[in-house]
Order: sequence, then C-alpha cells, then structure tokens
Amino acid sequence: MSKMTVAEAAEHFNVSKEAIHNRIRRGTLNSVIENGVKYVVLTDAAPAAPAADSRFHDYIEKENERLKAKNEQLEAEVNRLRDQREAMLIAEREKVEQIYKERDEQLKNVLQVFASKLLPEQAAAAVVEEAVSAEIVESVPEPLGEEEFEDGIIDEGAPEEATMGDTSDPFEDDDFDDLVSLRDFMKLKGYGKKHRKRVKERFETRAEEDSRILVRGGKLHLRPYHYDYSDLLK
Repeated sequence: MSKMTVAEAAEHFNVSKEAIHNRIRRGTLNSVIENGVKYVVLTDAAPAAPAADSRFHDYIEKENERLKAKNEQLEAEVNRLRDQREAMLIAEREKVEQIYKERDEQLKNVLQVFASKLLPEQAAAAVVEEAVSAEIVESVPEPLGEEEFEDGIIDEGAPEEATMGDTSDPFEDDDFDDLVSLRDFMKLKGYGKKHRKRVKERFETRAEEDSRILVRGGKLHLRPYHYDYSDLLK
C-alpha cells in the first residue's frame, strides 16, 4: 500500500487534479488526511484506472456545465418573450378602449341631434344617456338578420355609418315640421330588436287606415308632437 498527494496521483493516473477529487467523492479512490493534507491511498493490488475512463467523466462534467448554461439562456429568452407578449396585450387593450371611447362620443353626439328635435331638453338628455349606457353594456353586438336589413332596421351594435345611412332630413318636409321616421323614433326610444320588429309590423298593418301614420318615400313616418302612438308602440 502506498499513498501520494493529489498532484502526484493526478500525474500517476495521467489525469487532472479535479478528476482525482471526483474519484475520491465517488469512492473509487481511497484517501486520508494527515496534518491537513489529503493523500490518495493506493494498494498494490488495485490497478490504475484507465485514462479513457477519466476523460469520459471529464467530458460528462463539461457537458453538464454547458447544458446548464444553455438552460439558463433559454429561461431568460422565455421570460423576455413573456414580458413582450404582456406588453403587447396591454397596448392592444388600451387601443380598443380608446376606439370604444371615441365611438361612444360620436354616438352620443348623433343621438343628441335627433333627441333635441323630438323631445324636450330634459327628456332628450335622458334618452341620450340611456342609449349610451346600453351601448357600453352590450360588448358583443348581434348581427343583422336578412329581413331586418332589407326593412331598414338598424341594430344598436351596427357601425355608426349604418345609423347615418339615411341622408334625408325628415324635418324638411313640405307639409309637416315634426315628421320623423318610425326607424329613427324607435332608435331614440332604445327599443330592442324584437320589439322594433313587432312595432314595425303593427304600423305596416295599420298604415293604410290610420291617419296618424304617414308614408313618405316608401317609409313609415310619425308626428309624435300631434298624435299618441302608445297603442302601437306597446
């Protein structure tokens, strides 16, 4: 039995000192500490480990270190992409909120123009406020049905261009200064889609025999300042 220092053992086995320490930790080499110095204990019967085995373990150690560094690099990239995605989502949300805010302001202005002509000042403000509140609550508008589109009924969720599609001014009629289309009247009242459809059917049925209902350009019109239409609007 013989003993030698770690440096001597490394030279004996033709490996690095780190490889000798690794073998001591794995238990393939015995060691003792005398006076604070670590010695490698070798027996005469124990053959020297092949240098190839030592190089293989060194390679494994280096490969582990490389993979560890690569893993840290990938984790950093994942964190960067996650932060970038969150920033994009926040920016898109703010953009959508701004679009809806501008759209609500435009809708409020349009409703204010119509309401100021049909209703007293206080009632007009109430109708505008109610319509704008309903627009905000309804986040996903229902699509127009084919029958409603053909009849000219405009849903609350339709783009504002649709609400302004009728360029004619109902108040510039030669005979009446309070004439308003049934479509615009129901829009101001805030009627739902099904309710508007039922009301329109009632007006079409009574149009020929009811003097309160006027037909101009193929469309139904009312005179809300002169007549009571509660029996047809219920």
